[in-house]
Amino acid sequence: MTQHASVEIQDGGKIISLEFSPDRTLRFHSVWLRDNVVDPETRDQANGQRLITLSEIPGDTIVSDAGIGDGQLVLTFQPENKKTSFSVDWLQGNAYDRKFPARMGWMAKTVTTWDAGLMAEMPGGNFEVVSADQNALCRWLEQIRCLGFAKLSNCPVEDQALLRVAGLFGYVRETNYGRHFEVRTEVNPTNLAYTGLGLQAHTDNPYRDPVPGVQILYCLENSAEGGDSIVVDGFRAAERLLDEDPEGFDAMSRYCARFEFTGTNDTWLKSRKPMIELAPDGELIGVRFNNRSSAPITDVPFEVMETYYRAYRRFGELVDDETMGVSFKLAPGECFVVDNRRVLHARKGYSGSGSRWLQGCYADMDGLLSTLSALEQKRELVNGDT
Repeated sequence: MTQHASVEIQDGGKIISLEFSPDRTLRFHSVWLRDNVVDPETRDQANGQRLITLSEIPGDTIVSDAGIGDGQLVLTFQPENKKTSFSVDWLQGNAYDRKFPARMGWMAKTVTTWDAGLMAEMPGGNFEVVSADQNALCRWLEQIRCLGFAKLSNCPVEDQALLRVAGLFGYVRETNYGRHFEVRTEVNPTNLAYTGLGLQAHTDNPYRDPVPGVQILYCLENSAEGGDSIVVDGFRAAERLLDEDPEGFDAMSRYCARFEFTGTNDTWLKSRKPMIELAPDGELIGVRFNNRSSAPITDVPFEVMETYYRAYRRFGELVDDETMGVSFKLAPGECFVVDNRRVLHARKGYSGSGSRWLQGCYADMDGLLSTLSALEQKRELVNGDT
């Protein structure tokens, strides 16, 4: 609902100030407002893309006249003598005159971190339901955005059915492993995932740039003893490390680790990225952790290496801590989806008796978030009409 506001032109027209109450005022620069005009001359009305470049907007742009009515801020820009309007609700939703988080490692409001306690209320959905009901699909994808993973049950027990799961929200990202890969015991495997050995919690493919944002692991057979899946919230582990050892957290986020994979004669993948990745403003946006694929760390200064390894060791201890992980055994027709930039997954060892056949594939998080945003917008429109 639009709040009542008054408008004031400041600094010779370079700034517009909206006052909603004595203790709540939002300021906007005139050049920012002009850049975000949505009229037909500035943006394509069908796709929303800009039709002009910033260099085509006069550098001395100011607002010469401003008024508010019916939830709209009406402005006149000079020297173009251009009159346009903005929704006050839109301005509130896109305001940048606010306090920004000062602490390194802050997280988006849509993120909730977790530990083993999440096992009591496992996030998940039903394949048939989310395939037929967009609201159910939206709720399932919201869990992945919030928690970094979710299960899906009642899936077809069919070869390559996991590709249908990827199709619910995006597109398969093909790699040197193909459009999908088999996870079962092999003779002379190119990857330890294809053995019965237990695997430490890890993110997949840290040796790629960019890493696949989404991984799907899909169960077709699972009668072997053991082989339970475990997921760990890498953001929660980073949170704990920051609380315990800010200096070590800074080292792991400031300096790059190296990762490599040389599984076949024609493949030699390498990347150089921090194990804990922050955006320039300090937001925690990614974790890369995979002991099997770690290459020698050579980009940490000698004076910092001891601190770095102290934090690296502690992060591994947190990842291995039983109080951090959620474990479950997939049944045929079940799968789980993880945000591979955040959630680590592990596997307990399993015996040679019985059978264990999983299939995996990758997708990109931008596709998932795009689908989710579109579904949320549709839901808001429907709720607004009722």
